[in-house]
Amino acid sequence: MSVSFLSRTPLDLAKLLAEVAAPERGGVASFLGLVRDHQGGRGVRELAYSAYEPMAEKVCGEIVAEAESQWPVKVGLAHRLGELRIGDAAVAVVAGGGHRDEVFSACRYVIEELKRRVPIWKRETYEDGSVEWVEGSGNQAIRRSGEREPA
Repeated sequence: MSVSFLSRTPLDLAKLLAEVAAPERGGVASFLGLVRDHQGGRGVRELAYSAYEPMAEKVCGEIVAEAESQWPVKVGLAHRLGELRIGDAAVAVVAGGGHRDEVFSACRYVIEELKRRVPIWKRETYEDGSVEWVEGSGNQAIRRSGEREPA
């Protein structure tokens, strides 16, 4: 059975937590990324995520495997695709292990590498009706503006 990291339905944090829980794992760290109502001083109405899905799934799997080989942890990861509203969970990472240092380190590694390497793109729709695509690239974002929503 292959693991799917991408979802078009709401993320299930409880399911991810259950995937990493075990009697020998006394520590669990998580990161939950929610859709916020602003970006760069502008009000955001909604956003949509799209991906090159075969490659995104492959790279997510590689990142999880890297974290699990670097630290003695079990990692769960899920990222939404499609239209999301303010407050929706867009991405979730959980790491379970024996100690807090390793689970915090693994959780941070997974979210940072996901943002840096996985071909997932975000289209933001602003309160004024304008639309911009935002491509993640490390700590920087590349913006392509000028698109407008149909009236």
